[in-house]
Amino acid sequence: MQRPTIRNAGFDGFLVSFGAELDEAANRAALAYREALECAALDGVEETSTSLVSTYLRFDPLQVDHEAMREALQALAKSRDWYAAPLPHGRSLWRVPAAFGGSLGPQLAEASDLAGLSEDAAISSICGARVRVQTIGFAPGMPYLGALPPAWDIPRQTELTAQVPAGGLCVAIRQLVLFPNKTPTGWRHIAQTHLRLFRPDADAPFVLKPGDQVQFDPVTPGALAAFAHDPNGGAVREPLD
Repeated sequence: MQRPTIRNAGFDGFLVSFGAELDEAANRAALAYREALECAALDGVEETSTSLVSTYLRFDPLQVDHEAMREALQALAKSRDWYAAPLPHGRSLWRVPAAFGGSLGPQLAEASDLAGLSEDAAISSICGARVRVQTIGFAPGMPYLGALPPAWDIPRQTELTAQVPAGGLCVAIRQLVLFPNKTPTGWRHIAQTHLRLFRPDADAPFVLKPGDQVQFDPVTPGALAAFAHDPNGGAVREPLD
């Protein structure tokens, strides 16, 4: 059975990695392992999080020494096949309205061409996929979503787009990213949503969680504009388990 790699991450952390590159099984393993860490409630643990293929743990080395924490992490790693583990409980499916192309997705044609698809076929491909929130990163509440079909294994740009607006949906390397705020990016901007991803005054500031699923519903620019003042941008949330 394949085992993760456990490495020190600074003075008070460990990184448990389930792969050297992104794939579905490695992402699933990282999410499942983190949930198990949270449930185990190990002494001294202060924080856990996940990246695309790894679980990070921060602990208090004055309460638990490095060797004891490493042994606990190794014991948990050996306790099951994490690559076949179920995804975390409490996940949701978000159906998110998105307006593709035109001024709201100015790089749709370029991205579609790189994927070898017409614009209509590209929209159908993206909206036909339920993509997983693989991790949250780069900006507060920002999801990396995937994996898209192989045709979408397209590169990022060699130069930055100066600014993509909040709610912008961008694509590259079989993933989608949805921006919580205005930002420059090397990902191609293909659509626009009004989902507010980061809500600093809420009890749960990040709307999406790793393991959630997202499906985009194509709408006209006029229909999208009707959701401009809705924090969810017209998105509908359904519990998955």
